[in-house]
Amino acid sequence: MIGKRRIIFAVGNGITRAPMAGEIMKQQIKDPEKYEIISRGLVVQFPEPLNQKAEAVMISNGINLSDYKSKQLTDEDITENTLIFVMEERQRVKLIKNYEKATEENTFVLTDYVGEELEIMDPYGGNLQTYGLCFETLKATIGKLVAKLEEEAIDE
Repeated sequence: MIGKRRIIFAVGNGITRAPMAGEIMKQQIKDPEKYEIISRGLVVQFPEPLNQKAEAVMISNGINLSDYKSKQLTDEDITENTLIFVMEERQRVKLIKNYEKATEENTFVLTDYVGEELEIMDPYGGNLQTYGLCFETLKATIGKLVAKLEEEAIDE
C-alpha cells in the first residue's frame, strides 16, 4: 500500500450517519497516520451542520463536531487508495452508477463488509434514543471495520 488509505463514509445528505461513522473511526484506529477518514453526502445542496440530535449523542460520548459542515461527494474525493462505505445497498448502487471512480472493488455497504446482515438504520425523524442506538450500532460496526482493516494491512 502506497501512502495513506482514504476511507470515505458517504451517506444521504451527510449530516448524520456519515460524520458519526467518520469520527467514531478516528477514535478507534490505532495508527491515524495510515488513514485519511472523511465523510461526504450523496445529496448536498449546501453545507449543513451536523444533525442536532446526532450532535447531542456525539457530545455525550465525548466527541465534538461543532465545526462540521456537510460536503458533496465528488469523483476527485475517490483516489486509487480509497474505500467507500455507505449504510444501505441502494446507496452503493447509486454511487457505482453515478461516480466514475466508485466501483464494485472500492464501494461497500459497511455492514456487508464486516460480515453483518442488517444495514445501519437511518435515525432521521426518531427521538434522541434512536440516535443513541444508531451511534452504538455504528460504534460496534466500526470496531469490526477497524479490526478488519488492520488485519488486511498485516497481510499486505
